Amino acid sequence: MTDSKKSPLIIDIHGHYTTEPQAVQIFRDKQLAGLADPSRRPTTTELGISDDALRESVAPQLKLQHERGGDLTIFSPRASGMAHHVGTEATGKQWTTISNDLIHRVCTLFPDNFAPVGQLPQYPGVAPKNCIPELVRIVEELGFVGVNLNPDPTGGYWTDPPLTDRYWYPLYEKLQELEVPAMIHVSSSCNPAFHYTGAHYINGDTTAFMQLLQGDLFKDFPGLKFVIPHGGGAVPFHWGRYRGLAQQMKKPLLSEYLLKNVFFDTCVYHLPGVELMAKVIPAENILFASEMLGAVKGIDPETGHNYDDTKRYVDALPALSDDDRYKIFEGNARRVYPRLDKLLTSRGRPGRQA
Repeated sequence: MTDSKKSPLIIDIHGHYTTEPQAVQIFRDKQLAGLADPSRRPTTTELGISDDALRESVAPQLKLQHERGGDLTIFSPRASGMAHHVGTEATGKQWTTISNDLIHRVCTLFPDNFAPVGQLPQYPGVAPKNCIPELVRIVEELGFVGVNLNPDPTGGYWTDPPLTDRYWYPLYEKLQELEVPAMIHVSSSCNPAFHYTGAHYINGDTTAFMQLLQGDLFKDFPGLKFVIPHGGGAVPFHWGRYRGLAQQMKKPLLSEYLLKNVFFDTCVYHLPGVELMAKVIPAENILFASEMLGAVKGIDPETGHNYDDTKRYVDALPALSDDDRYKIFEGNARRVYPRLDKLLTSRGRPGRQA
């Protein structure tokens, strides 16, 4: 039996630092300007941002987290700001270090509100194994619980091998060893054919799932876990298509083939979308998320509520049992992010026991 009397923690597994202080962008502009003119290159990586400035910068997130009933947000650098296709591998490594260190500082200042997830210093055409030193640093030294993994570092041209290629294997080996899940998250689009949030993000989510379906990655990495954000892109809406394709390819049932390792979040932004997810995707594979403050910040004129107030949609699903609500709001996050589970348990908040 589970303890149904204890309300679940509301864990939002998808938040970005979209309100970082202006000094961060100023540094980035100088860093990139220095590629063409070395005299404009920053002379230091010290941004001069005080703790008070960091506290002020995340005040909007904290306010909305409280107002919308959230408890903890898994927090990572601005997704579009990762921009793995910009600059050089060297500038990307420097930018990644700075970005991850800022996330660490915010999460240290507000440990009850944020848990850290990092970006990786990916660069088009450069082997993912080059990301391992930064992965080890942020996990073992800074206590990060996950990473964002860009399946398309080119920003919309998809020239790197698919996620199931052995090209990625050294990174997967380290992720599995460290018990760190990866959220599949593209960055900004440099292809004018693809709007970054309306097309490129959804393309990335859908493409990643199809790559996983075509391959046999989890035979080699049974402990590897991926979160596909934004509701899984087109996947839940076309669930019959993917079930049928798997059948044509002589694959096992998707529930056995992919759903032990692949999970989806609730960044869908309208109730019918979340209702559909809950009908076709098992509750064990859905994690609560809002991407606050992220892709859609306005108020829905049909409801009068913010599009990204996604807890409201989950709350409006009457068919969910108490156990399913616990899974979506807390239990799945603890299972997919085991380092988060250990962190919460160490703070006196263990998960429910079966």
